[in-house]
Amino acid sequence: MPKMKTNSGAKKRFTLTGTGKIKRKHAFKSHILTKKTTKQKRNLTYSALVNPSDEARVKMMLVK
Repeated sequence: MPKMKTNSGAKKRFTLTGTGKIKRKHAFKSHILTKKTTKQKRNLTYSALVNPSDEARVKMMLVK
């Protein structure tokens, strides 16, 4: 049986933390920034954790 492939899109979007959680970036920070408030843009800068209900699905995509 062939090896499982890592999902290339997931590989670029997610990183694993030392404790096994999955870090992600916020959406809506790439363009059309003029109409967004400074506070909104600042809060979108920081990374977030993937919701526990989605963790299993993301981990399957990151399997090597």
